[in-house]
Amino acid sequence: MTTSSDILNRMISTAEKAGSFIREERKNFSYGNVEVKGLNDLVSYVDRGAEEIIVNDLSKIVPEAGFIVEENTIDSRKELNWIVDPLDGTTNFIHGIPCYAVSIALEKKGEIIAGVVYEVSRDERFSAEKGKGSFLNGSPIKVSERKTLSESLIATGFPIYNFTRLEQYLGALKFFMQNTHGLRRIGSAASDLCYLACGRVDAFFEYNLNPWDVAAGALIVKEAGGVVNDFSKGNNWLFGKEISASNPLLEEEFNTAIKKFF
Repeated sequence: MTTSSDILNRMISTAEKAGSFIREERKNFSYGNVEVKGLNDLVSYVDRGAEEIIVNDLSKIVPEAGFIVEENTIDSRKELNWIVDPLDGTTNFIHGIPCYAVSIALEKKGEIIAGVVYEVSRDERFSAEKGKGSFLNGSPIKVSERKTLSESLIATGFPIYNFTRLEQYLGALKFFMQNTHGLRRIGSAASDLCYLACGRVDAFFEYNLNPWDVAAGALIVKEAGGVVNDFSKGNNWLFGKEISASNPLLEEEFNTAIKKFF
């Protein structure tokens, strides 16, 4: 199947629709609505409600596609799949901290062919279709052209419940603190990747992520001219629970540093 601009536009509309629901619910949201899925793994009716909106709309856009979704409102997987995070950055949302996003990707046989990330609090629409470039609110975007780590800003995500690689992670943090412009922990991997795609940060790494956290954002990075790898500089970032991404000028230096610690 070849994706069309019509499909991508309808994906954007769906993400905006879910984002409007999230934005409205945030106005009167109470911590009493929070449920705990696991250690530091939070969810609420807002995540599930947004997912239901998205699944309902996407089922009409490409009826033959299956779903890989975070909140399990539907359980099906086929040759062609929607990969959905209805609210990436739930902890930010719950605490009223800006930066949380809707992430929707279309995957075919392990390859992402279309992706949309809607950052709700900034009303920003990031989108990409394989081979057709990346866009922010309809305007083309590109990764930065910074050539060395010493002039770069790095994004990352802290481990919140899987601490098996904590010592390696802390070693990497120390290195990047001492050898870059600094690190940012924004709280939404989908947004981290999009901020990389438009040049706000220059590289990103995190472990223990799921497909719905990275699928759309990774395509947006690639179509913006960036590179995406796992920690071994391989291609197992979608299901391998680790990802590193950067502009191509930083790829060798950044990945060498990641491999040193992981």
